[in-house]
Amino acid sequence: MTEIPEHLLKRSRERRAAIGKGDDAGDADTAASTPASTPATTEKAAAPAGPSGPPVRAAAPAPEAPKPPKPDPAYVTAAKQRRKVPWWAMATLGLMPVWGFMYVRAVTEPPEVVEGPLGIGAEQYGTCAACHGAAGGGGVGYPFAGEEVLKTFPNIEDQLRYVYWGTGEYNLAGVDIYGNPDREGGPHVTNGLGVMPQQGSLAGGGLTDYEILGVVCHERYTLGGADPTSEEYEVEFEEFCSEESAVFSALEAGEFSLADEEVPALVDEAGEEFEIDVIGPPVEGSPAAAEG
Repeated sequence: MTEIPEHLLKRSRERRAAIGKGDDAGDADTAASTPASTPATTEKAAAPAGPSGPPVRAAAPAPEAPKPPKPDPAYVTAAKQRRKVPWWAMATLGLMPVWGFMYVRAVTEPPEVVEGPLGIGAEQYGTCAACHGAAGGGGVGYPFAGEEVLKTFPNIEDQLRYVYWGTGEYNLAGVDIYGNPDREGGPHVTNGLGVMPQQGSLAGGGLTDYEILGVVCHERYTLGGADPTSEEYEVEFEEFCSEESAVFSALEAGEFSLADEEVPALVDEAGEEFEIDVIGPPVEGSPAAAEG
């Protein structure tokens, strides 16, 4: 049972007395009739009630204090304390390779550019190098280096003829020996070492007459070792292989062909006329040597 608070009982007695329905005695009797167990119930009811609503969450545990960072090694500390290169210096350093390249180009002499027959010949010789070697050392074909080509062809006209027509046309013409028949070490026999492809246009080759002259000049003077200042080759070089070569200029202009059986008189750099031996079709031996 629930105990009635004293102030309510007092207010009730006063109210009842005012309306003539009771007095203090009646209230006293009523209070006296309250069971003895009331105090125990009152004590239990008097306990403060717990808070209503959802249960209160327990506070989260406080986070652990962060561990102190590990000290940097000595080399890392030294790197951090080292003075940094300023940005403008980095830009300057980045341009150093370019400046170096420009400096080397400025102090390096440009390679000598060969003009005329020798320049043309060096460009066209690539198709010959597979058989005769890049430096003229030979292989499938005969060598040019060490004056070997000069032993076979003492005169440039005979070499021009053989390169123009090739072994195929020499075979058809029944020519067994081309070039110098008295060659040191023995003459070269047609088809004696592989096949020399024809290079002239009338024989089905792919080179022009002036390109053939350029290749032959390259083989004789650049690879073969002929000395253009020597008494033996000075005239030949000036007429056929120099940058001012009148023969090269005439072939380039189409004034005559290596296959012609007649060659007009030519004019050298000094304005003087000169004649060369006819190249013409395949012939036995070396007509130029015989006429010389």
